[in-house]
Amino acid sequence: MGRVLCLSILSGLPGVLGTILLLQVGNYPLKVHLTMLTFVIGFWLVFLLMLQNRVIRPLQAASNMLSALREGDFSLQSHGGDTEDPMGQVMFEINALTDVLRNQRLGAIEAFTLLNKVVEEIDVAIFTFDENDRLRMINRAGEKLLAKPLDQLTGESATALGLKKCLTEPTRENQLMAFPGRSSRWYVKTGHFRESGKPHQLLLLTDVSQPLREEERIAWRRLIRVIGHELNNSLAPIKSLAGSMEKILSRPQLPEDWREDLNEGLEVIGSRAEGLSRFLEDFSRIAKLPPPNKESILVGEILERVLGLSASIPVQLAKGPDCTVLADRSQIEQLLINLLKNAVDAVKETSGKIKTGWTLKGDRVDIWFEDEGPGIANPGNLFVPFFSTKPDGSGVGLTLSRQIAEAHDGALEVLNREGKQGCRATLTLPV
Repeated sequence: MGRVLCLSILSGLPGVLGTILLLQVGNYPLKVHLTMLTFVIGFWLVFLLMLQNRVIRPLQAASNMLSALREGDFSLQSHGGDTEDPMGQVMFEINALTDVLRNQRLGAIEAFTLLNKVVEEIDVAIFTFDENDRLRMINRAGEKLLAKPLDQLTGESATALGLKKCLTEPTRENQLMAFPGRSSRWYVKTGHFRESGKPHQLLLLTDVSQPLREEERIAWRRLIRVIGHELNNSLAPIKSLAGSMEKILSRPQLPEDWREDLNEGLEVIGSRAEGLSRFLEDFSRIAKLPPPNKESILVGEILERVLGLSASIPVQLAKGPDCTVLADRSQIEQLLINLLKNAVDAVKETSGKIKTGWTLKGDRVDIWFEDEGPGIANPGNLFVPFFSTKPDGSGVGLTLSRQIAEAHDGALEVLNREGKQGCRATLTLPV
């Protein structure tokens, strides 16, 4: 600012000196000399005052406001000023920048406060470690897990805290680990981030024991309900027929058709026993699915083979790009046969068509079947064991198919087609 003022003074100095020189050369009276000098110097001072008000002071104000912004103070504002004037425009833009930064800071503070609240209240132990594996941040759940307060934990090494193994090994689910505050099964998740340009590690420990126990109880209740229902369906008629046959044989005088009644009863008992045996066999298939024996398989080759083996009606094949999956050939064939059979059974009711093919999506491939059948009335029960909408269905095919898909790190989805009749089954496998 001083330099601007000095330059302004120097810019008017030649005019003053030139005026004095002209007055001396012209041999004017003293009164004229004084009048002219007073006028020139007064005009010079007025110009300097105007420069002070219009340039130097706004620049000083802008400098102060920018300095305050750098310090994080957004309270300073410039008032007045003409937006048509360049300096007024500068001050207007600084005011606008101050408002934006103030709102951003307020939003950041609110978001940070909310994040801190969530981190403190969430039932997941959260730890952050610096590049030397020293603990830098821990939430309340982490303190409870390690059974120590924050001031005693900060700066401790991951090895001393018993967390080094969690940082060095890959992400694991359902891992049994013991800590001072709790021994349980944990889902371990790690990640990386940078703070102040330095690498840091994030560690999340989630207790999965309670959800697993709850899922286990639900599974047991469902299993007992299904098995009890199937056993009652078979044992109730067997018990009734056995009682009726006992009454017949206990009579002193046997009726003439006693042999027919006995044969008919024995046939029903045999049929129900055979149905119960099939049920137990199907249950054993679900419970004892062997691990896949994986090999490289061309998707197009195995799909064409399944169509050649099992298609009782024409199926339209939409070929995708050549790709290979690592899978158990027999299990994947069985899965695809189940999907194709379901599609064939569906279109028998509507005389519709079936279309199949595969689509490559990055590092995964979708093998799909589309039918023009009646669709799925209750999609929520599709993968419930022993649930079937077919009169002669076992309710095992889709459950077993999904187990096969998940054993290959894939997924199976069966949904009604959007805007069209029928459903679409999609098997997703890693390429």
